[in-house]
Amino acid sequence: MEFDAILIPPRRQSMIDQGLWHDRTINDDLDTCLATCPDKLALTAVSLDNGSVTRFTYREMATMADRIAVGLSRLGIGRNDVVSMQLPNWWQFTLTYLACSRIGAVLNPLMHIFRERELSFMLKHGASKIVIVPKTFRGFDYEQMIAGLKPSLPDLQHVVVVGGAGDNSFEKWLSEPKWEEVPDAKDILTRHRPGPDDVMQLIYTSGTTGEPKGVMHSANTLMSNIIPYAASMRLGPNDVILMASPMAHQTGFMYGLMMPIMLRASAVLQDIWEPKKAIELIRAEKVTFTMASTPFLTDLAKGVAESGEGVPTLRTFLCAGAPIPGPLVENARKALGAKIVSAWGMTENGAVTLIKLDDDDERAFNTSGCPLPGTEIRVVDADGKPLPHGEEGRLLVRTCSNFGGYLRRPHLNATDDDGWFDTGDLAQIDDRGYVRITGRSKDVIIRGGENIPVVEIETLLYKHPAVNQVAIVAYPDERLGERGCAVVVPKQGASIDLTALTDFLKAQKVALQYIPERLLVLEAMPATPSGKIQKFKLRDIVKQQAM
Repeated sequence: MEFDAILIPPRRQSMIDQGLWHDRTINDDLDTCLATCPDKLALTAVSLDNGSVTRFTYREMATMADRIAVGLSRLGIGRNDVVSMQLPNWWQFTLTYLACSRIGAVLNPLMHIFRERELSFMLKHGASKIVIVPKTFRGFDYEQMIAGLKPSLPDLQHVVVVGGAGDNSFEKWLSEPKWEEVPDAKDILTRHRPGPDDVMQLIYTSGTTGEPKGVMHSANTLMSNIIPYAASMRLGPNDVILMASPMAHQTGFMYGLMMPIMLRASAVLQDIWEPKKAIELIRAEKVTFTMASTPFLTDLAKGVAESGEGVPTLRTFLCAGAPIPGPLVENARKALGAKIVSAWGMTENGAVTLIKLDDDDERAFNTSGCPLPGTEIRVVDADGKPLPHGEEGRLLVRTCSNFGGYLRRPHLNATDDDGWFDTGDLAQIDDRGYVRITGRSKDVIIRGGENIPVVEIETLLYKHPAVNQVAIVAYPDERLGERGCAVVVPKQGASIDLTALTDFLKAQKVALQYIPERLLVLEAMPATPSGKIQKFKLRDIVKQQAM
C-alpha cells in the first residue's frame, strides 16, 4: 500500500526542533520494558464474553509480539501492508498491534459494531491484505459476515479467526506455533521495523462526506500527544490503567494500549462494559486511572453508590466524547472519590484539551479544558478571522499530534499551509484559554462517544419507497448524551413507522448504533427560502417532544 500522509514531512523539522516529536516507536518502548522490567505485569485482559482472564508480563508480551509478527510474515504480511482487526478489547488486539510494529505493517482497527456496509468500504478503501475477527462476540458470527464479504474484496488474502475451529484460526497461524524460534526470525523482526514518521495506524472516522475517512497516523504524531497527556495526568510506571472503551477508538488505542507500555505501567482490559465488573476490577487490580465517555462515568458512579463498594485506588476518571452534566460531576466525585477530568479531542489529533488536575471541579462541566503542550487553538469567524474571547466561531487546532492526512482523500485534509486544522466544531474560548464546545458545524450526532454518520444514513433512507424527505437530528439523552431521531416527510399516500424504518436500515447492513431510535413524521420540513432544511428548528421540535 502506498500512503499519502502529506501532512507529516512539511512539519517534521519544526517538531523536532521544538522537542515535540521524539523520534521513537512503540518498538523502542517495548524493548525498554523488556530490558528494565521484564517480569512486571504488563497486561490483564478480562473477557466477559467468554469468562477468560489472560495475563502477560513484559517478557511474555515481547515474546508473543515476536511470535505473531513472524506468523504474519509467513502469511505474506510485510512493510506497509494493512492488517485490519475487528476485535473487542482482547489481548490479541494489543499483541497484534505490537506484532505489526515489529514488521512495519499498518494496523487498521475496526469497531466491533461495524457490519457489512461499513466494512465493505473500509476494507476495500484501505486495501486490507488480512482481517482478524472473532469467531463470535456477543452472539454475532463475524467469521460468517467476513466470508460473505471476501469475494468483493480483491486485496484481501487472509481471514484469521480468533477462537475459530478451522484452518484459519488465530491460534493455529499466529499465537501457538513458536515462530520466534525459526531460523530467520531475527531477520524478520529487525529488517523492516518502521521509522517514527512511517504510517503505523489507519483508522476510519465518520464524517459528512457520505463515506468514512481513513485517518493516517505515525508514531511521532500519536506519541507527541500521549507524552504530554500522561504528564498532565501525572501518570507513571506505578499506575494501573483500566480500559473498557473500545481500543478500536483512539481513546482505547492511544491511552489503553500505547500509553501503558510507554509508561512501563500496567493495563487492564475489559471487553464488555458492565459497571459491576468494572468496580470489581478496579478493586482487585488496584486501578488508578481510566478514560471513557460520559455513559461509562454515569454507570460507574451509580454502581458504586448503589453497591457501597468503593474504589479507593482510582485517582482520576478522564471523561471525553460528550459534555459532562454538572450534577454528574458532583455525584461521581462523591461516589468515586476520584478527580473527574473533562477533555475534548478527535481521531485526527487525539486529546486536544483537558482540564488540569488542580482545577476546580466546575471546570469539568463548564469547559473541555485548555490545550495540551504542543497544541494551539483558536476560534474564527466565517472568513477565518480570529475572534475575541467569549465569542462563538469555528474551532481550529494546530498541534504536534495532527494526523498525516486522509488516505486517498487529501482534498479533505482541512489543514491550511500554516498547520491549522478545521475541526468542524463550534466553540468559545475564555480569557484563561479554556474551550467550551458549543455546537457542530459538521452534521454529526455523537451517541455515547460514537459518531453517527448522518449524511450516509440519510442517503440510505432516501432510497426507502415511502420517504419523500428525511433529516436525522440529535435529541438529548441522559446516559448517552445524544440519540438520533429521523424526521420524515412521507411520499403522498405513503406511510412509515419506526419498525419499517429500522428494518430497512438493518437490511442495508448498517451498524445498529447508527440506526435512529425515534421517528417524527411531518407534513413538511421547516426550510429556508432556497429550500434548505433548517435542522436547528427540527432539533428544537424533537427536543421538546423528548422532554
